[in-house]
Amino acid sequence: MIKALCLALVLGLGGCASVRTLDAAKPGTPIIYSGTRLDWYTLHGGCCPLDRFGALAPRYPGLDLPASALLDTLLLPFAVAAELGVGLGVTGGN
Repeated sequence: MIKALCLALVLGLGGCASVRTLDAAKPGTPIIYSGTRLDWYTLHGGCCPLDRFGALAPRYPGLDLPASALLDTLLLPFAVAAELGVGLGVTGGN
């Protein structure tokens, strides 16, 4: 049961608003709580998520909101550092 839930969560990350907004990397878009803000914006009838956040909203933003809030909270130190322009020297692995 737990393995199936974890698998469903991992497969659903591609639709997560946090992952979408961080992957977009559009200049001038919000960084701090970006996925949560995208979900909230969409739930309240926002007209142009692609222009404002650089990403399309998930199909079901109400269902995505708790997961995005959790992921945004976990990534908050990195988002604040990026907003302040602090380089953390983190690079991807090969």
